[in-house]
Amino acid sequence: MRTQYPRTPHLPWSPGASADDVRAGDLAGLVGREVVVTEKLDGENTTLYTDGMHARSLDSAHHPSRAWVKGLQGRIGAAIPAGWRVCGENLYARHSIAYEQLESWFYGFSVWDGDDRCLDWDRTVRFLRRLGIPVPPVLWRGVFDERALRVLKLDPARQEGYVVRTAEGFRREEFGRRVAKWVRPGHVQTDTHWMHAAVVENGLSPAAALWAVRSGATPDVPALLAAVGLSADGLGGAPEEGGASRGPASARTAEGDTLADPARAGAAVGEVSARLNVLGRSGDARLAGVLAALLHGTRRAWLAPRLAGPLGMPTARRVADLVGLCPGLQRPYPDEERRTGLVRMSFAADLGVLHAVAGAVAHDAGAREQVEWSALHAEDAGLLGEAPPATLRAGLRKALAGLGADAADRCWAEARDAYARGRITGVEEAQAATWRWRSGEFPRLVHLTGPSGSGKSTFGGRLQGVRSYVSLDELRQARGSRADQRANGDVLREGLGRLDTALAGGGTVVWDATSLNPHQRSLVHAVARRRDALVTHAVALVDEDELVRRNAGRAHPVPPEVLTSQLRRFVPPYPGQAHRTWYVGAGGTVDDTDGTLDAEEA
Repeated sequence: MRTQYPRTPHLPWSPGASADDVRAGDLAGLVGREVVVTEKLDGENTTLYTDGMHARSLDSAHHPSRAWVKGLQGRIGAAIPAGWRVCGENLYARHSIAYEQLESWFYGFSVWDGDDRCLDWDRTVRFLRRLGIPVPPVLWRGVFDERALRVLKLDPARQEGYVVRTAEGFRREEFGRRVAKWVRPGHVQTDTHWMHAAVVENGLSPAAALWAVRSGATPDVPALLAAVGLSADGLGGAPEEGGASRGPASARTAEGDTLADPARAGAAVGEVSARLNVLGRSGDARLAGVLAALLHGTRRAWLAPRLAGPLGMPTARRVADLVGLCPGLQRPYPDEERRTGLVRMSFAADLGVLHAVAGAVAHDAGAREQVEWSALHAEDAGLLGEAPPATLRAGLRKALAGLGADAADRCWAEARDAYARGRITGVEEAQAATWRWRSGEFPRLVHLTGPSGSGKSTFGGRLQGVRSYVSLDELRQARGSRADQRANGDVLREGLGRLDTALAGGGTVVWDATSLNPHQRSLVHAVARRRDALVTHAVALVDEDELVRRNAGRAHPVPPEVLTSQLRRFVPPYPGQAHRTWYVGAGGTVDDTDGTLDAEEA
């Protein structure tokens, strides 16, 4: 069934309302509710279904400006449930405003389910992102405040107006009370209607290449590299320590960094794109797989912070983790241990995407055979879906509702471990296996990790409720100089002893050291296990150029060659190697998490 999009009423102070426009006479449906204010885009109202599309008019005929969005519907239609519809703005053709930096020629602003109910805003954003559709810029969010909305600053030369909607969902019959708009005066500023003039494309930004991949389009390798601020001349970073050799299909710079061969990278991207299409992956999962295939020759620790700017930390670190984990699937592994190993890998990556990438970038027939054999085991264990433990997680979340965050996260971590070992299979068993941690009566360890200058100490110093703080730099300072590395063994032993004592006393303890590799972290973990502590990795991921800049201005800089060595040796922990993980970006805030029971499903 096709449904026409309702007419959106104008706010009482909207200057662009004409005599025949609908006006909101009563704002009671907005007052007292959380609202989201998005930019009103100057395009053609369009609705997409699983089996077709139309403009505002249900019988809208063909127009050249609708060809691109028809192609988009063809790519994503299968992912729209029957009876659902996606409403948005077709911006392919220039109307009154000339856009130059669009992320896509289609922006979605609402999703309606089979019961004719508009999804809440947060769910709308997640649903559209999985389809590969961006949403309009959010200008304001909060409890409805007429004064705040009246003073919103817009540029009438490049912004048509804004739309206000309740953050919560609503039924179609409530639309006129839950949605309203403000439109600039004289918003139609052309003499000829756009449909009767030559079609002029609006301009796209580099980020459009990312959204195209998310929506299932064929990847454009040069455009993708430009979108993430890289070039084919130097993808940067050496391969992961212990990773497979790139062989003749790669080149080396004078510094020893491995650069992906453009032809081979293009072939890998094409192959992984086809594999992901078969898997039905879209959105960020598809983008992460394509970028991992493109950048598979780069160093994982370099990759995540470099991509965090254009992609955001969640997608950036997933790309990096895919790159780092690929070699593991390309090597022999004991079959009797495969299921446990694959389940643990599934905590860090989407195994369907990981196998697709590992197969596409395999450097020889033997490596490809190992990936295929691993995929068979993963499929047999039911691990190739997007979120294999989702049912277990949802059930445990419901069972532990009301529990404190630390206790809930500890129970989830222990349940994941028991599931990986084959000790539990369902929610009831998970409940029984995790009862001892529900009281929350265990110490907490926040384990900082990252190179010098990455902001670890600043982040750790701002944490609330810390009972003890163990810093190896401070222990060196107490011996005479924080730069003196000659007594590192003694300093480490002293620090571990203090950590043990602090955890025995309960509360939250912070371990402040670079902890660059698994061996260094394992010493700390051994103490935490002995004291049954909840371990949280706080991983500082900051771009290397920024680290060099910071180091030059620090009160206690490390020698440049020491920082270079740290950067080469840094192997960030993977998700699942602690009970939970916080990813701290260049701004000093937690930009992504893993291992939290209450996290929203992607």
